[in-house]
Amino acid sequence: MVPARPNGRGEEPVTPRIAVLVPCYNEEAAIAAVVRDFRAALPGAVVYVYDNNSKDRTAEVARAAGAVVRNESRQGKGNVVRRMFADIEADIYVLVDGDDTYDAAAAAHMISKAVAEGADLLTARRVHTEAGAYRPGHVLGNKLLTGLTAWLFNVKIGDMLSGYRVFSRRFVKSFPFTAEGFGIETELTVHAVRLMMPLAEMDTRYKERPAGSVSKLNTWRDGFRILRTIVHLVREERPLVFFTTGFVILAAASGLVALPVVQDYLATGLVPRLPSAILATGLMLVAFLSLTCGLILDTVTRGRWEQKRMAYLSIPGPCDLTPP
Repeated sequence: MVPARPNGRGEEPVTPRIAVLVPCYNEEAAIAAVVRDFRAALPGAVVYVYDNNSKDRTAEVARAAGAVVRNESRQGKGNVVRRMFADIEADIYVLVDGDDTYDAAAAAHMISKAVAEGADLLTARRVHTEAGAYRPGHVLGNKLLTGLTAWLFNVKIGDMLSGYRVFSRRFVKSFPFTAEGFGIETELTVHAVRLMMPLAEMDTRYKERPAGSVSKLNTWRDGFRILRTIVHLVREERPLVFFTTGFVILAAASGLVALPVVQDYLATGLVPRLPSAILATGLMLVAFLSLTCGLILDTVTRGRWEQKRMAYLSIPGPCDLTPP
């Protein structure tokens, strides 16, 4: 049963609009099952498939299965999700990968849980029972990157890189982002945490890809891309932490270079290592410049955060929906 939405005029609640968003690239072997399963699990929802320059029959197969098919020419999952969030109007959004590895039957329960808890973001925590579903390298990488993000941003989510999520309208319409590839999952999570949105998580089954479907995820390449996204987000969202780290590194380097210079001066009263003295001075000046940048940008970021928070709060939240 789908949650009902009050219409604000004291009349009977109306069914909220639900959109299932499926970014796709070369998923001909899996996309029909994804569309079919989500149409069955959420009969009142519209399934949107955005094809990202696929070289196979992904768009044709998705359209035949009953999806609304559109195209995004800029390559990268982040670009596709950005386009989906801009184009599609709904009250509840379900984002899922088009590789048929996530459990469509869990979607209704995920929506009900998100609405009941007033969560702007609900993440499906992957529970895999098949040996080939979740490769050991991906498990390790996910744990490391999730742990790093949890430490830097105080994120309390067990599976930050999950591709199966439920969003409120105010999350989607207040979300500016720049990630182009798999870093989008990190940015989605950090956005919710920085704006202090209500979050939720739910275990869902994670299965192996169907025969003929090939993963586009490269453990090392995409791991480094996600790490780069995390560093970028620290610089943008927590500049004081980012630039203070630079200050500490540069100040420590300056101290190490200056130590023998100071020892020589105390022993002889001379500065025979003039280049070292100049280098130490330069490093310390740059260190304090880094610290100053951090202090200034932290003030700017707080002002920007307040603007983003106000934009987020101006949109009705999931608590305006009535759970079943």
